[in-house]
Amino acid sequence: MTSTASSTDIRQGRAPHDERPAWQQRLRRFGYTAGPRSDLRDRLVPPYAEPGPRLWPALGVSPRLAERITRWSAWGGPLLVTLMAGLLRFWNLGSPRKVIFDETYYAKDAWALVHRGFEVNWDKNANDLIIQANGHVAVPTDAAYVVHPPVGKYVIGIGELVFGLDPFGWRFMTALLGTVSVLLLCRIGRRMFRSTFLGCLAGALMAVDGLHFVMSRTALLDGVLMFFVLAAFGCLVIDRDRTRERLAAALPVDADGRLRPDDGVADTLRFGLRPWRWAAGVLLGLAIGTKWNGLYILAAFCLMALVWDVGARKVAGARHPYLAVLKYDTGITFLATVPVAVAVYLLSWTGWILSPADGSGGYFRNWAATDGKGGSWTFLPDWLRSLWHYEHEVYKFHVGLSSPHTYQSNPWSWLVLGRPVSYFYESPSPGADGCPADAGQKCAREVLAIGTPLLWWAACAAILYVLWRWAFRRDWRAGAIACGIAAGYLPWFMYQQRTIFLFYAVVFVPFLCLAVAMLIGAIVGPARSTDSRRVIGATAAGVLVLLIAWNFIYFWPLYTGTAIPLDDWRSRMWIDTWV
Repeated sequence: MTSTASSTDIRQGRAPHDERPAWQQRLRRFGYTAGPRSDLRDRLVPPYAEPGPRLWPALGVSPRLAERITRWSAWGGPLLVTLMAGLLRFWNLGSPRKVIFDETYYAKDAWALVHRGFEVNWDKNANDLIIQANGHVAVPTDAAYVVHPPVGKYVIGIGELVFGLDPFGWRFMTALLGTVSVLLLCRIGRRMFRSTFLGCLAGALMAVDGLHFVMSRTALLDGVLMFFVLAAFGCLVIDRDRTRERLAAALPVDADGRLRPDDGVADTLRFGLRPWRWAAGVLLGLAIGTKWNGLYILAAFCLMALVWDVGARKVAGARHPYLAVLKYDTGITFLATVPVAVAVYLLSWTGWILSPADGSGGYFRNWAATDGKGGSWTFLPDWLRSLWHYEHEVYKFHVGLSSPHTYQSNPWSWLVLGRPVSYFYESPSPGADGCPADAGQKCAREVLAIGTPLLWWAACAAILYVLWRWAFRRDWRAGAIACGIAAGYLPWFMYQQRTIFLFYAVVFVPFLCLAVAMLIGAIVGPARSTDSRRVIGATAAGVLVLLIAWNFIYFWPLYTGTAIPLDDWRSRMWIDTWV
């Protein structure tokens, strides 16, 4: 299942191991095995894995039915996993019927954006009024200073327009995107691993991750950001496949019908407009328009895409793959991502731009006509100068934010879930708010933003495995997963003095799940393994998956705000810093 037949960019016909460069020979002692492969077509366009020939007869399934099951499972499997994820996320979505944690900002900002085009200052009692009046409240007109771009709030606002300004309405779109992201991950994993099983496993793991689950049921921006990042990554993976298919179609075939490398083709072939790369640019622009850390992901994904192009040309026989990529691929990659992302970002501010510039519009909308008069940039439109000033002030806020918070955490502790965030907590008495009448004591009712512990702790080992496989097996899939984790995680180490939270990590949860799925595939073992090896591996992998699923069920009350006796709540506080 984890064969690297499709993933190592080593040119066909390369010298034997003892004639390879010294660095490759030294790496062999650590497990480096990037040997040559005979079938160039399979290296460029690897086939999808199919069940072993003994499986279907053992189950009493006819060959014709087996073929149908295999064909339909490509979508049927991901859709079943998505259905499960959707049922979990939409169940009792309006509970707690309160404004929890940072919903106090984004739910109201979203409502203002879809009605006025800019955020406004709300009365300090607005949360209680909204709940009591079922959302039938007047929208203020006084502009508010906010520090995040508008895309994520517009997304939340769509649900509010359809279902109203209430907890279900402002959580609907995050639940929908959280559900669809499971489908995306199933399909992305299937395409990367060439295995429907591993793809569905990755999606199922994310479906039962506590952090992804809680963020899907809360009107915060980070879940929306995660969706756009994952969708952009998926577009780039499709683009990679399309590019390699085009290369394979252009390469010559020998007398035996085998694809042969050709430096003339590999060094000069143009890949056209590459629409999937442009789609990735749009999605990355939406990501940046949700939260600014999408900028780091844009840079990382662009670099990753170019590295993939180098690998494809190298496999096809290019003598100068880096020069070819610089000449034919870098320009289109830049145009399809950076300018597109910038344009999408600017478009997301349309409501603010079109608001009045007489002081009654968005915050700082009239800055260029008042405090910003004069200077060397007056040839630019006033709205652009005002927006630039706004963004500059927001940047100063972000880098200078150091106000202490009860639930802030250092990124060093995120992977081991050192300090989760409590979004909501109540202590109902017996017989009230779901607390059993015979509890004998007060209950605890909490929504805790924390990943499924066993999944995240397994992910720590999976990250090490992915890094090893990338470094010593030259596996592009491991490199892509590592890139996704690094792009969403490492930038926060530059802001350790800033007030930051564990739930920011939801943006790279899909890549953690891909890493764990890849590790589980290795535990099961490749298809060529002996039966005893596969039985032992499958048993160990099954036990791990079942333990992760049990762990999610065990923490279910903490993810959903279900009232449980206080002693049961304490038994789930496995680490002192979780309290």
